[in-house]
Amino acid sequence: MAIVGAGSIGLAVAWRAAQAGAEVVVHDPEPGSGASRVAAGMIAPVTESHYGEAALTPFMAASADAWPDFARELEAASGVLVGFRDMPTIVVGVEDGDRAEVERQTELYRLTARNVEVLTGRAVRTAEPLLNHRVRAGVLATEDRAVDPRAVHAALLVAAERAGVRIEAGAVREPGEIDADQVVIAAGCGSARFGLPVRPVRGVVLRLRAAADQAVPRTTVRGYVKGHSVYIVTRENGEVVVGATSDERGFDRTTGTAGAVHDLLRRSIELVPETAEYHLDEISVGFRPGTPDNLPLIGRLDARTIAATGHYRNGIALIPATATAVAEVLRGGDPGLIRAFDPARFGRPAPGAAGRADGPDSGKTEALEGSMQRLDAPFSGAPESNVHGGSDKSGAGDVRRRSESDRSSEDGSVEEET
Repeated sequence: MAIVGAGSIGLAVAWRAAQAGAEVVVHDPEPGSGASRVAAGMIAPVTESHYGEAALTPFMAASADAWPDFARELEAASGVLVGFRDMPTIVVGVEDGDRAEVERQTELYRLTARNVEVLTGRAVRTAEPLLNHRVRAGVLATEDRAVDPRAVHAALLVAAERAGVRIEAGAVREPGEIDADQVVIAAGCGSARFGLPVRPVRGVVLRLRAAADQAVPRTTVRGYVKGHSVYIVTRENGEVVVGATSDERGFDRTTGTAGAVHDLLRRSIELVPETAEYHLDEISVGFRPGTPDNLPLIGRLDARTIAATGHYRNGIALIPATATAVAEVLRGGDPGLIRAFDPARFGRPAPGAAGRADGPDSGKTEALEGSMQRLDAPFSGAPESNVHGGSDKSGAGDVRRRSESDRSSEDGSVEEET
């Protein structure tokens, strides 16, 4: 069998299939350089609940409950620690309007049937001492967890290869060109190339770093600041992830980034003032694979092809449940938890959609799921950019203040995404 896409979802599916005895080949020019690289790693069946997405709740819950065993098995199979932590989430608001939004969300959180505690007064700062003194109430989701997505992807790559999975770096333009009895499309935003209704939703994420003697939040902090949401996720190694903006700009990663960074820093400092003392280590621009109803596409497209894509905000959280569901589909089963995610709800992809030109930009390689700029020192001038292509883009390389002619050439000549 073949899998198109070596992000975390694709590799988890490949690993499970190989464990079941399948001969598996994964096609991806740059494994793990897309959405898996820029994700924050929250496993949050409570605080990732959103109105209009009720069908996702039981699937999120099942995946969250599977994560502890999945993490242990993955670490044992790969020898790579994945940073899994029981990490409660505290949801707070700064101003009256923000607190009202938290109260509104609390009603939704209660529908998940998981542990949710409403905190007032001192209790909120007992749960998270680093919160701004203006925060006077909040909600604590004690069953939320967190993981390091980059470590998870590294572990999946090792585990899959040890299980016999072969990684092929060539680009795939159409499933029909693959010699395999079963094909799984797990290409994130690049899945649109195969006629699936997946769009890129851009997000900017910051990675900060605390010194050894600096305090960091002991919970995941999610908050509202003047109506805008922000989250702060900490790791045991001192990394602090702040995110995430959300806008519909196609695959544009070149405009609005300075404003997004400014907004994220301002809002995170408003919630946790200590954030201002950390070192700004990295700015990441990524593209979430969204669908028209913001629910995943998981299930059969035809007798040979299966979709496992469109996970939007929840790709990391849904790794275990998606891999298990696809494994069951490959065995001929019909997992009840994924019926709401049947790709047929939007109609079947048209034959040949993978290679068809649908617009003026269709010949460009635009399914760039992630890019990053590493800041090797605190701000003292303009850093060099080291921009990496996404997991469904080939031909990416270092870009150092390219000229207009360089950019024009690159736009027109890079290979298409898988």
